[in-house]
Amino acid sequence: MLSGMPLSAAGGTMGGAFFLPRANLQDLLDLLREDGRRLIGPTVADEAIVYDEITSVDELPQGWGDEQGPGTYRLVRRRDGFTFGYVVGPTSWKRFTFPPVVPLTVASTVDGEVRFRTAEPEIPKLAFLGVRACELAALGVQDRVFLGGPFIETDYQLRRRATVVVAVQCTTSASTCFCTSMETGPEVRGGHDLALTEIPAGFVVEAGTPTGAELLARLPVSAARLDQSVAAVQAVAGVRAAIGNPVQTAGLRDRLMAKLDSPRWTEVAERCITCGNCTLACPTCFCINVTRRTDLAGAESISERGWDSCFSPGFAIVAGGDFRARPKDRYRQWLTHKFASWWDQFGQSGCVGCGRCITWCPVGIDVREELAAIAPAVPEPPGPPKFEPVADDRQAYATARVTHVHAETSDTTTIRLAGLDAVHAGGRPGQFGMVSLPAFPPAAISISRFLAPDGLELTIRAAGAATSAITALRPGETVGFRGPVGIGWPVEAAYGKDVVVVTGGTGLAPLRPLVDALLAERERFGQVRLYYGARTREDMLFRDELEDWDQDDAIDVTCRWLRRHQGPGGPYAGAGRSTVSAIHQASWDGSQAVAFVCGPERMMEATTIALAGHGVTRDRIYVTLERHMECGLGFCGHCQMGRFFICKDGPVFQLSDLGGTFGREGI
Repeated sequence: MLSGMPLSAAGGTMGGAFFLPRANLQDLLDLLREDGRRLIGPTVADEAIVYDEITSVDELPQGWGDEQGPGTYRLVRRRDGFTFGYVVGPTSWKRFTFPPVVPLTVASTVDGEVRFRTAEPEIPKLAFLGVRACELAALGVQDRVFLGGPFIETDYQLRRRATVVVAVQCTTSASTCFCTSMETGPEVRGGHDLALTEIPAGFVVEAGTPTGAELLARLPVSAARLDQSVAAVQAVAGVRAAIGNPVQTAGLRDRLMAKLDSPRWTEVAERCITCGNCTLACPTCFCINVTRRTDLAGAESISERGWDSCFSPGFAIVAGGDFRARPKDRYRQWLTHKFASWWDQFGQSGCVGCGRCITWCPVGIDVREELAAIAPAVPEPPGPPKFEPVADDRQAYATARVTHVHAETSDTTTIRLAGLDAVHAGGRPGQFGMVSLPAFPPAAISISRFLAPDGLELTIRAAGAATSAITALRPGETVGFRGPVGIGWPVEAAYGKDVVVVTGGTGLAPLRPLVDALLAERERFGQVRLYYGARTREDMLFRDELEDWDQDDAIDVTCRWLRRHQGPGGPYAGAGRSTVSAIHQASWDGSQAVAFVCGPERMMEATTIALAGHGVTRDRIYVTLERHMECGLGFCGHCQMGRFFICKDGPVFQLSDLGGTFGREGI
């Protein structure tokens, strides 16, 4: 039987957002320094914010911000006293995971025999505090370089394993930031043990790993209130909106490699002094040089790995000479490697959009301007709109016959239609149709099931005159139907992954075809979880199907209802608890999960926060804004939200595509 409690074990602090008062930040620092860890965090030195060893909150840059531009950087005082109200400085975390100098091999001659042994430098236990989203991405890039190939960089591997990472979400940006274009931020998406988002009263904290959850359990935190979580999400969303999309990355690799003979390479070389600052400040550059030191007798020598730069004169000297002797060649190598050939080598970009190469270039070369000048984006020719109408004529109604009527709740009815042609009866989960009766305005209704070859089901809540008239239809009567239209749930995006479905009330109707699709190809998905809530048990849709889904073990079903309602067997469990709280309390790992969410926007906002606590990032969360529907064609303008027409561009959206539009009042 369904109950209001999760059907799998729940608990643990990885399941949600918590709040750490500002006055207790030192507790986090002390906790990170336990077990002999060196705590590396931001501090002010030499008129910049750098990463160095700290022990106290007094060493953090409280009240300091920074202003950055091409070739310019200066500290400024903030009025709000935020601790992490700056962007990024000249140093990066690779200084500690990939130090500037590391011993590699010790060679010696003993009794006339040459011997080699691996140098064993001391690997310190570290804790990083203040790692930004772009920097987490940079650590991921270096992980791919040093740990993702046939050979492992052992020193790097040991240092990474010995490090705890506390990320900080960006609540401010600089004019040099372009993480949004590189899809690395500003939201923290993974690679962290703990993540902090600073708001005026303190920090919203979420765990990203079991290690982070253990730390969180030992901190003086309380469950984050909804207003605190929303404030945190909105602060980061504001940064995304402020940065915009300054680099057009679509097709950039091919565009750049097609312009290897551009005259711009010579022009930029006239400004570039090949100092290598950009590579030293870059958090992903990994070029090295190996040198050897020997004792005076020559009996023992040590090989050391040290940072190098492709801008250095002589870097490209080989047996046949220096094949990149000119500055323009070295600049071209750096830029094309970052944005083009890195893809060929490692399957990703070598740039994370942190902007350090722009700020710390002495002559103010802006990589974004160079990319735009050398490899300008080509406007795409107009193509078919992002709209998935199945009907040949989207404006034409077909007459459908009602074959079955079922009362789901006191005000919600499922009607089955038949007699449609294949065009009207086919579609994708999440699409909707326009349903009309003479003398009533058409209603946009989610399709709750497709019934091949000529039918479908609509689950409708009687909320007004039109929907009341439709739900009053009886078998044998007819109704007008147009569609299906709109962008549906991308089932393919969840292939090979875990799936989380979250909804409430009548929101289960547009998700029911998605569940049908998941069950039809169950072997293509990992764990499938459904969280469903309603006012009372009697307000739940498809109760028999919920029982079947759960009992078949195909789906892990968790149901909640907010009000107690006396039934034959006594009060039902789960009263007074929401689906969001159930997600917060659960202990599953969502780092490889895709989520599909339907409900009022406030509910979906809270749900995305809860999902983020499990590691489900915004690019793996899909929401439907089907409540905005009006004409279904994009002609009336009623559903316009920012740059989107919900009926044409949705109603299903990837949450990351909505940016700061989602949940913003008045948009």
